Amino acid sequence: MDFGQAIEVLKQGEKVARKGWNEKGMWLTLVPAWSYNPSGSVPSLGLEKLSWIGMKTADDKFVPWLASQTDMLSEDWTIVSH
Repeated sequence: MDFGQAIEVLKQGEKVARKGWNEKGMWLTLVPAWSYNPSGSVPSLGLEKLSWIGMKTADDKFVPWLASQTDMLSEDWTIVSH
């Protein structure tokens, strides 16, 4: 699947990954705006929170993710089973 299709799958609540990532246990998921609340030390409280894409990394961390040009142009996106 291509990147646009992967984004649509994320919006449906599924996880996605590039085929090359699956061996490392990496995947992406959409974090809905309502599911996170920054701590009191972050000055964004009281502001509208927007959805974002998070990545489960190979070393079992979870971080915000930005697509590279290679990611956006690739057609090897897959749905990751829960």
